[in-house]
Amino acid sequence: MEWIGAGSLLAWVWLLLGQGFFWRTDVRLPKRRDPERWPSVAVVVPARDEAAVLPDSLPSLLGQKYPGRAEVFLVDDGSTDGTGALARELADARGGLPLTVSSPGEPEPGWTGKLWALRHGIALARERVAPEYLLLTDADIAHDPDSLRELVAAARSAGLDLVSQMARLRAVTFWERLIVPAFVYFFGQLYPFRWVNRPGARTAAAAGGCVLLRREAAERAGIPEAIRHAVIDDVTLARAVKRSPTDGGIAQRSGSGRRRAAGGPIWLGLADRVDSVRPYPRLAGLWRMVSRSAYAQLRHRPLLLLGTVLGLALVYLAPPVALVAGLAGGRPTVAALGGAAWAVMCGTYLPMLRYYGRKPWWAPLLPFTALLYLLMTVDSAVQHYRGRGAAWKGRTYPAP
Repeated sequence: MEWIGAGSLLAWVWLLLGQGFFWRTDVRLPKRRDPERWPSVAVVVPARDEAAVLPDSLPSLLGQKYPGRAEVFLVDDGSTDGTGALARELADARGGLPLTVSSPGEPEPGWTGKLWALRHGIALARERVAPEYLLLTDADIAHDPDSLRELVAAARSAGLDLVSQMARLRAVTFWERLIVPAFVYFFGQLYPFRWVNRPGARTAAAAGGCVLLRREAAERAGIPEAIRHAVIDDVTLARAVKRSPTDGGIAQRSGSGRRRAAGGPIWLGLADRVDSVRPYPRLAGLWRMVSRSAYAQLRHRPLLLLGTVLGLALVYLAPPVALVAGLAGGRPTVAALGGAAWAVMCGTYLPMLRYYGRKPWWAPLLPFTALLYLLMTVDSAVQHYRGRGAAWKGRTYPAP
């Protein structure tokens, strides 16, 4: 128990100082200024059975106060709840940016539904608008009226090929408050935003709910055809953009010693003007959200699954177990090590709780939340081997 407690404490000291300060929540849109000329933008929204959330999200896109030309393309991906018709009704009633609603039919083999819809929407936008930028946003994401303007200004000012914001997810019910802040916290731990935003760094990620992408960068990276099979499409998209060589890219040394051109610069951070309106009132909905892609994140490898389970147990479950066992067994060293690790854990979680407007007393519950995520990850693997992996809205996608 002493070795376990010591290992957990050392892991937390390393996470605190050596993992890109992932726990901080100050990575927001970079400094920006209005460009001399506002580029044209096509907003592409893939939507499948989204009638329940569309009245809260689509009007926010149509109402964008953008100085340049912008149009919205909603791609109805085989909805059965009247999503397309509702989108047209909302546009007729609210006005604002021009809206085009289309449907591409069922995906071709090898394509996930969302990327098939994006392919259709991007192709349509190229014909109608010839946009310089694409805003790829989910149907459950609501934007403040100046969201598009600020995204474009940030991309232009910093010369970025991709700007992505992690939308502030809804956290109203008990389960949302328990699961959602931890979801963003764990994502930042896997993909520290500061590492993502560092030119030349290998870490690449994006948040699929809000991605502003330069059209030339998309074409250079072969988006979306090059990632058509991806279940975790946002991270895969960011990798493709960051790793696709540019003519003027800085040469980077590869593992083989050869120099290669660096890909386009990307940026990822937390949102101030972008919110998800999708409710998850019960644990079951949140469980499906996580488990559908957790094993894909581990590249469907059993050894990575085993390592993840052991790692979660050591980092998140061992501290409270060591504290309780040490106190119960009269072993002060074990209790001190477990308590110290738990304290560091709670301290790193407080900034995310503040970002979501939650009280500090939620922080000690993080080990329990981590246990739920561990079980969701194992369930994701079980569902994969039962042939039901990556299931979402009536579709199941095999491992590529």
